[in-house]
Amino acid sequence: MVVVNRQRIPYRVPTFVKWAGGKTQLLEQLKVFLPDHIDRYFEPFVGSGTLFFFVKQHLQPREIVLSDSVAELVNSYQIIRDKVDELIDALTLHKKNHSKEYYYRIRQTDPASLTAVGQAARFLYLNKTCFNGLYRVNSKGIFNVPMGRYANPSIVKPNVLREAGALLQNVRVQKRDFSTIVSEARQGDFVYFDPPYYPLSNTANFTSYTKNPFLEDQQKKLCTAYRELDNKGCLLMQSNSSTDFIRSLYKGFRIETVRARRIINSNAMKRGAISELVILNY
Repeated sequence: MVVVNRQRIPYRVPTFVKWAGGKTQLLEQLKVFLPDHIDRYFEPFVGSGTLFFFVKQHLQPREIVLSDSVAELVNSYQIIRDKVDELIDALTLHKKNHSKEYYYRIRQTDPASLTAVGQAARFLYLNKTCFNGLYRVNSKGIFNVPMGRYANPSIVKPNVLREAGALLQNVRVQKRDFSTIVSEARQGDFVYFDPPYYPLSNTANFTSYTKNPFLEDQQKKLCTAYRELDNKGCLLMQSNSSTDFIRSLYKGFRIETVRARRIINSNAMKRGAISELVILNY
């Protein structure tokens, strides 16, 4: 059964990180597709965690497993869950010292030389002050986004971080490949996939946050995992681009369309509303 009256449920999503493809603007459309009960929740491409925060507040699964392939993102979730006050102190220091020179010095710092809290603070500081909030690394796995033009960037929001930390209590957060979910999820579990979208065109080439692009082979691997989980009796929901390739991969499943506003594009004239797909097996 699908809930149809969830539009009026009050909620607050403590979004602490900017992320390409984040679902804040789509939550009103996505939440009506959720089942009315979730016992175990998996989100293998957690990103900014918008849907997770909503589900945790209003469906309250017994068990939640969040994961992603971006180590610094995963570490930030873990630090917000376990050491949020230390993180707030570190971000406050970044805010005090913020300048163009400081930004590039911090960007150049090797995360491995920092503590776990220091890594999370660096990651979130760069995220809040870089161009368009875009997380991107080069072929060597090094973050290389230039500084953004912000008069007063929102580097630290203690209330938002503490709200997120509270909702992350008793939540498992891991760095892992999405395919590992197949061996852990079982009948009745809910899995939400929000992968890097398949590009709409040859020039729409933002396909991964890591040095390994998420193109046709990875999309096919994801589809294989989706079908294996479907055969196990899991409840599945996926967001992806509205392309013939994705539609053909998931032929036979329920495919709905939502409207989103594209915000990461170097050409401001191309940041208009576009269609996206929601792929369901129920």
